[in-house]
Amino acid sequence: MQPIHTLDDFFTRSGADVALYHMGRRVTPCTRDTLAAFESGTAPWPEPWQGQARLAAVFRLGDMPEPAIWFLSLPLDEQGYLSPAQRDAFLQRLLETLGHSANQTAGTQGSDSAIEHLMHDNPLAFTPDMTFQAALNARATWDAKLPPSQYLAAVEAFIDGRYSDWEALGLQGIADYAIRMDETGQQRLAKVLHKLPTPMLRSLCHCLEHRPLAAALVGELCQRGETAATHGDVETFCACIRAVGSSDDARAGIWYATLLADEAACGPDTLAAIAGRGWPLLEDGERLPLFLTRLAQDPRTGFGTVVRDLALIPRLRLPVIALLRDAPEGSRLHARLLGLTGTS
Repeated sequence: MQPIHTLDDFFTRSGADVALYHMGRRVTPCTRDTLAAFESGTAPWPEPWQGQARLAAVFRLGDMPEPAIWFLSLPLDEQGYLSPAQRDAFLQRLLETLGHSANQTAGTQGSDSAIEHLMHDNPLAFTPDMTFQAALNARATWDAKLPPSQYLAAVEAFIDGRYSDWEALGLQGIADYAIRMDETGQQRLAKVLHKLPTPMLRSLCHCLEHRPLAAALVGELCQRGETAATHGDVETFCACIRAVGSSDDARAGIWYATLLADEAACGPDTLAAIAGRGWPLLEDGERLPLFLTRLAQDPRTGFGTVVRDLALIPRLRLPVIALLRDAPEGSRLHARLLGLTGTS
């Protein structure tokens, strides 16, 4: 039997039925090829978060009655590639726990409890926040063609005007609704978005940020965000910014550009929302330099932390480095960079 050197090797040799998901910046499917390339050192992690590759593995081995879920946070080097030491230690512990052969786990009584035990005191394990857990459950059940949670029906009824007690709506139902919405559902939501209670809107936005949205819904979210800003509601404003961050509709990019052009709108919360969830929209020749300028201008921002995090994203790495390198001498961006590097 060939040795097991990577997590992908383990899933292959064990015959596991596995689905992988990014769990760093958003909850989206991750292909096995992506994991294999990352573990072999041939590709950086595509969606790094705070120097880590955060991953959920939802899998079954043998006759396990319920799938196991591993939440793993794999450390990255300064270029976004895997730092393998902790992964290797986890694999060694895994193989020792399961008898040195992943093939032996199939049909082995108690293998599910052994796998559960692997996450205890595991330096790679992490616990996602409740919204991420709800989004993962919604996405994984939808991908597996399983029914949604029992809470979805109440959310659908509320959106359709057949139910009025929004405080009774469960987060899992909102996540199921956000993930499973088709084009018609998005059109329906867009028509009522302006009158949704603010707390529910925030929860909904935090679930919408994990998927691309139709043009009409993007437009309404931008408008609701502007309304929140007018009333000084920073939390709702930022929730709307985050919600449109995974959408490639032109209105999302135009809104981001408008916000970045307005120094008064670019407080640390706004910039954090754009960097954390709207980074795909920073892959733009005008928005990215403006974002870095605003980041440098506000002393309240964690300039170095945000820049390092963005530079780990493969598609942003070279543009960010080039903009920092070419920052005009005497500019605020140049000054913050000098402070970051300790030069004068």
